Amino acid sequence: MRNNIVHFWVAEQTYEIREIVEVWNKIKSFWVTIIWENIWDPVSKWEKVPTWLREIVKNNIDEDDSFAYSPSKWVLETREYLAKKNWKITSDDIIFFNWLWEAINKVYWYLAISARVLWPNPAYPTHSSAEATNSGSFHITYNLNPDNDWNPDLEEIENKVRYNPNISAILVINPDNPTWAVFKKKTLKWIIDIAKKYDLFVIFDEIYEKLTFEEEDRVLLKDIIWDVPGIAMKWLSKEVPWPGSRCWWIEVYNQDKDEQFRKYIKSVFFSKMLEVCSTTLPQKVLPDIYESIDFKKSLKDRIKKYKERAQIVEDIFWDLDLIKFVKPKGAFYCAIIFNLDKFPKNPTLKIENDNLKWYIEWICVDLRFDKKFCYYMMAAYWICTVPLSWFNSSYHWFRMTLLEEDLEKFKHIVKTIKKAIIEYSKN
Repeated sequence: MRNNIVHFWVAEQTYEIREIVEVWNKIKSFWVTIIWENIWDPVSKWEKVPTWLREIVKNNIDEDDSFAYSPSKWVLETREYLAKKNWKITSDDIIFFNWLWEAINKVYWYLAISARVLWPNPAYPTHSSAEATNSGSFHITYNLNPDNDWNPDLEEIENKVRYNPNISAILVINPDNPTWAVFKKKTLKWIIDIAKKYDLFVIFDEIYEKLTFEEEDRVLLKDIIWDVPGIAMKWLSKEVPWPGSRCWWIEVYNQDKDEQFRKYIKSVFFSKMLEVCSTTLPQKVLPDIYESIDFKKSLKDRIKKYKERAQIVEDIFWDLDLIKFVKPKGAFYCAIIFNLDKFPKNPTLKIENDNLKWYIEWICVDLRFDKKFCYYMMAAYWICTVPLSWFNSSYHWFRMTLLEEDLEKFKHIVKTIKKAIIEYSKN
C-alpha cells in the first residue's frame, strides 16, 4: 500500500482463549481427546439447557414480532421492565447491544481520543484493547493485589487520577474478570467518591453480578452511584445457559448531571441507531426469564455448584507452594498464579509423541512462562487452559473453569493440573 493502513495498536491485540485452540487444531491429527478448560460456554460443557428456558423461548417464538426488527430504541416493554427494577433510571437510560465486543467498543470508541479510562490490572482484554485502540496509547491501570484478596489500593487509584489529568473515567469489573474477586461495598463507594471528587464518570462491568456466591457481597452500581455519572454493563448470557443469546445492555446513570456526559451517551445511542436494532428474541424473553421461579432456583443451584467446585480446587491445591490460589467469590472460573522463583529457568513437560514434542518445543521458543506451560500441558496431559499474562498482567498464571458437570471428572482434571505443575517444576 502507498500508505500504512494498519493501526499501530493492532499488533497488541490478541485473544488467547481462541489462539490456543488454533494451536490444538494443528496437532489434533495425533488423535487424542482434549479436555477444554478454556471454554466459558456451559452448554459445551454439557450443562443441560433447562426445560423452563426452552418453554419461555418457544412461547415467544409463536409471536410474529419475535422475528421482526426491534424498535430503534429497542423493545420498550423490556426497557420499562428493567427500569421498574431500578428507580434510579428510566427506560430511556437503557441501551441494548448484540454482543459484548460491540457494547464495549462503542463505550470506548465514542470517547474523545484524549479521554482516558483508568482500569484494573489485570483486566479483561476486550476492555483494555478497545480503550487503548481508541486512545492510541498504552494503558493506565491500578493494581489488584492477590495478597489482599485481589483488592485494589485506593490510594494508588486516587494518585493515578490526580496525576493523570486525561483520566476521565474509572472502570470497575465486579465480580472481577479474571481474578473472580467480589469487591466490598466500602471499596466501591470509595471509588465513587474519587470519581465525584475529580469530576469523572464510572464504568461498572457487572455481567457476572447474579453469579456472586454470597448474596450479602452483591453490591451494584445502582446501590452506590448517587449523583455521579455512570454506566453499568449487563449480560443475560452469563446468568442462564444460553451464551448464544448475545443479549447485552448498558444502564446509564445521571445523564442530567453533566452536559458533556449527556452528549457522550447521546453519541453512543446514535451510533447504535445506525445499526437499526439489536437482536429481538433475547430482549423479548428477558422479563419472562427474570420473573421465572425456575430461573431463581436454577441460579441458586448453579451458584452452589460453582462454589463447591471452587472449594474443591482450594482443597486440592492447598499444600502446593509452587502456586498461589485465591478462591473465587463469583462466576464459574478460577485462576492459578505461578510462584516463578520455584521453577527452573526453562521448564518442560514430558511429551510421549516425538513429532508432537518437536512441534510444541518449536512454538514455545521465547514464549511467556504461563503460555508455555499451557501449551506443554495441552500436549502432555490433553487439558486446554488459558494463559492469563495476556490479560494485561505482570503475573504468570492461567485459568480453568468450574463448569464440568461430572464431579469426579472435575476432581480428576484439577488433580492432573496439579500433577503437571509439580512435574513442570522439576524439568
